Amino acid sequence: MFKVLFWCLAIYFLYRFIFGLVIPVSRTASQLKKKMAEMQAEQAYQQQEAFQTRQNPSQQKPTPGSGNGAYTGTASKGDYLDFEEVK
Repeated sequence: MFKVLFWCLAIYFLYRFIFGLVIPVSRTASQLKKKMAEMQAEQAYQQQEAFQTRQNPSQQKPTPGSGNGAYTGTASKGDYLDFEEVK
């Protein structure tokens, strides 16, 4: 009787250990590996792009607002517009 009870408890705790700790940790580890690989690939792409722009600066794309400083009249919703207070 006690032997059967012991084995039932052992199987129950083993089941809880596997499905409560081992499987979630392994899933998290695999997701973490995937995200790290994605970030490394993105970083490699950005470094390659930066290297190419250093090699060919004449082919660099102009960014908005990096012109001669003139106001173009197109401001996105998140841009801060400077103003002077009238007294």
